[in-house]
Amino acid sequence: MESAGLSERQACRYTGFARSSQRYQSTKDDAALGERLRTLAILRPRWGYRRLYRLLRREGLRVNRKRVQRVYREAGLHVRQRPRKRVALERVPKLAISGANQRWSMDFVSDALADGRRFRNLTVVEDATRECLVIEVERSLPAERVIAALDRVARSRGYAPSIVCDNGPEFHSEALDQWADHHGITLAFIEPGRPVQNAFIESFNGRFRDECLNEHWFLDLADAKATIEAWRLDYNTVRPHGQLGGRTPDEYVAYLQDQLHAVHS
Repeated sequence: MESAGLSERQACRYTGFARSSQRYQSTKDDAALGERLRTLAILRPRWGYRRLYRLLRREGLRVNRKRVQRVYREAGLHVRQRPRKRVALERVPKLAISGANQRWSMDFVSDALADGRRFRNLTVVEDATRECLVIEVERSLPAERVIAALDRVARSRGYAPSIVCDNGPEFHSEALDQWADHHGITLAFIEPGRPVQNAFIESFNGRFRDECLNEHWFLDLADAKATIEAWRLDYNTVRPHGQLGGRTPDEYVAYLQDQLHAVHS
């Protein structure tokens, strides 16, 4: 229009554009959405826009993913990337599992309190549903404490036939071996130096450290226990999981139960 001295009508006719496209003004107000996204990003700094989008949908907000992505970027929000050390290891396929409570995975994660004293976390994950069954937090976790934590989980859901673990001294203890034999459980030890063979718990531990341990300053052991347990419950009930079709572990458990009922009905 400026270079050729044409009117809007003529320019639109020559270029094939509808005149309404030149006069369109968006009526959507993204201020409220942007404010909510900023709030959620503060509460969950390790979540990207995809998980925040699923959370907004759970809150009842009718908004599509592309709009959330655009507003997320316009607000200058992003997940800060931490450096990661990658080591090329051969991937070892695991035997397929056909349902829940067939295989658990467990491992230890260590961290420190505000005064520098170290503490340990026993993490146990259900491989099929990705549920975090327990995070046992103590300064010392010998085999007896590991057995007590597993028994506590089994009281509500039964024992899994197999538990994948590494070669730590607690897992190789005579007490745990006798406990497993008594309950008919196979302790599936990975090869030394091959954590990729325990991929489910390694993936969970990465999320646990990134979203919980690295985000909190624990005043004492009681504070660590309360904070970590709150995060565990949030992980099971609120955090959407990409491998579960965007469901939380608890929602996926309900989905499997509905599928089972449908088969038997």
